[in-house]
Amino acid sequence: MRAIRQSNKLQNVRYDVRGPILEEAQRLEAEGHKILKLNIGNTAPFGFEAPEAILADMKHHLHHAQGYSDSRGIYSARTAVAQYYQSRGLKDTQVEDVYIGNGVSELITMVLQAFVDDGNEILVPAPDYPLWTGAVSLTGGTPVHYLCDEENGWNPDLADIESKITENTHAIVIINPNNPTGAVYSEDVVRGLVDIARRHDLVVMADEIYEKILFEDAVHHHAATFAGDDVLCLTFSGLSKAYRVCGYRAGWVMISGPKHLAEDFLEGLTLLANMRMCANVPAQHAIQTALGGYQSINELIGPDGRFYEQSMLAWRMLNEIPGVSCVKPMGSLYTFPRLDPEIYPIDNDQDFVIDLLRAKKILVTHGTGFNWVAPDHFRLVTLPDVDVLEEAIGRIADFLEDYRHRAGTADLVPERA
Repeated sequence: MRAIRQSNKLQNVRYDVRGPILEEAQRLEAEGHKILKLNIGNTAPFGFEAPEAILADMKHHLHHAQGYSDSRGIYSARTAVAQYYQSRGLKDTQVEDVYIGNGVSELITMVLQAFVDDGNEILVPAPDYPLWTGAVSLTGGTPVHYLCDEENGWNPDLADIESKITENTHAIVIINPNNPTGAVYSEDVVRGLVDIARRHDLVVMADEIYEKILFEDAVHHHAATFAGDDVLCLTFSGLSKAYRVCGYRAGWVMISGPKHLAEDFLEGLTLLANMRMCANVPAQHAIQTALGGYQSINELIGPDGRFYEQSMLAWRMLNEIPGVSCVKPMGSLYTFPRLDPEIYPIDNDQDFVIDLLRAKKILVTHGTGFNWVAPDHFRLVTLPDVDVLEEAIGRIADFLEDYRHRAGTADLVPERA
């Protein structure tokens, strides 16, 4: 009998947020070890629960949510999303411009399947949320990574973007607020990104799932606001993070700009929506209540809120570790610290985080898993409460101190008091 092999289409597809490192964590758990999982922004295990109004509304509608819905989503959910963007200044948004999906992840894959031909190039940030790179590759396209500048608050390098545009470039992905860096882009930066798309006739794909998770004076700017009538913009968002319902899988994509030029593409997107029948119907009933009700997220992102306090604690403690630097996160649920290569000479950052996992039972994700260019970063999820997070980063600090001694670089930095 011949071996049954995976499709060649998966050859360049990776999703290291769940991969060999998680498999090692599961092996350790099977042996009886307790693993603190700081690799995925999954809110529920850390005590964050959905607002009661969302649960109540879903329960209320369960009896008539048993059948398929319109493949684009139930009318009330799509109306709520359209009205949300109207209230954000995008007054021309209509119900017909909204597709509901099983989370943003499904919609990213659907949109790229409908849009990308073999050989098409899609500009994707580095670092990125790795689904974007993987999904572009899976559809036969080529992800081209543009640099975000750590020394400039992880803002995209606009000159680097311009230098990487070719006749095969078809779209640019913007992740704002950014996963994994925690950056929130200024109005000038978002305008600059959209202007590049305008000059080069590119579609903008704006991943804005963390748009409500902002700290201090950070302000989120929708890319669609600046795209206007002459740049097609696909805006992705959903309930998972701001409303703490990751498992409900309720997301959307909103299309704005010159839709009359995109009729063929939108026909293809509708075809794919039809083929998967519809998104999870019970969860769709949560959307109207979530967007129109009390915004409890504001309690979490303020000066005394858990999201804010935990993010700032992580940022401070990481910067106190010798040879570690971390840009202050202004949004999202992550930090992306850098390990000075002179002090931490890491050749393979996946092996590095597996060593950390085995030694300290802390699960993080290596930086190259987010398509970063060098093995000198890792992503830390900031969801545990402050006591647990303080303990976890303390364990990471102990591991790094031991690493410096083993690497012979301990004399390059002062030890912790």
